[in-house]
Amino acid sequence: MRVALFVTCVNDTLYPDTGRAVVTLLRRLGVEVDFPAAQTCCGQPQFNTGYRRQAEPLMRRYARAFAGYDHIVTPSGSCAAMVRDNYPRMGRRARAEGRGGHLAELAEEVVPRTWELTEFLVDVLGVTDVGAYFPYPVTYHPTCHGLRLLRLGDRPQRLLSQVRGLELVPLTGAEECCGFGGTFAVKNPAVSSAMGDDKAGHIRRTGAPVVCAVDNSCLMHIGGILGRQGAGTRPVHLAEILAATEEQPYGGPR
Repeated sequence: MRVALFVTCVNDTLYPDTGRAVVTLLRRLGVEVDFPAAQTCCGQPQFNTGYRRQAEPLMRRYARAFAGYDHIVTPSGSCAAMVRDNYPRMGRRARAEGRGGHLAELAEEVVPRTWELTEFLVDVLGVTDVGAYFPYPVTYHPTCHGLRLLRLGDRPQRLLSQVRGLELVPLTGAEECCGFGGTFAVKNPAVSSAMGDDKAGHIRRTGAPVVCAVDNSCLMHIGGILGRQGAGTRPVHLAEILAATEEQPYGGPR
């Protein structure tokens, strides 16, 4: 089984520990992971802002970079959703515009091989107990793309429930958007901040020192608001929790 890591722009630039955690976790489960150096952005910022044609070369590059792999695994619900939901849309639109069916064929080829991390663990590897150890209370924020487009369901919670030492604390209003939404936060900062304040308030009231999610973009937004509020809650990507063990412990909430 040939597996490739699609680390994504946000993780590569700002949160490299998340990518390292994915590799550590999968290797512990007996999966060898490659990192194709040709990978770049999936095109989500361009597509979501209305620049569909500018996203098309990035779709082609994604297909080339990950050619030949059985599975493409990413620690990002939003980027996985971009590939799985929007690449087919781009392909159909290009075909309807009479620009050939090449993009549609690329989408048909890469979509079934692209997995968000928790999907890959539960659906492909068939595991929920990954041997993790994380002795802290944790609350989980289900991101919009993971919840509504990928339909991750309870996969993340099932994985967290098997982590030794972890107490999973329920989050009020868990399914409400945190307000990030990529370029939405740039175009509508006041609304984005208000939504983030609501989410941060719910998180603070859990009393948990850690909030986790499957998207660092959402955690960046939430973490920024919590930090400005002086909260003691730290955002941590789910992959980093699942990669932690007694032998390779997580440093703990700061």
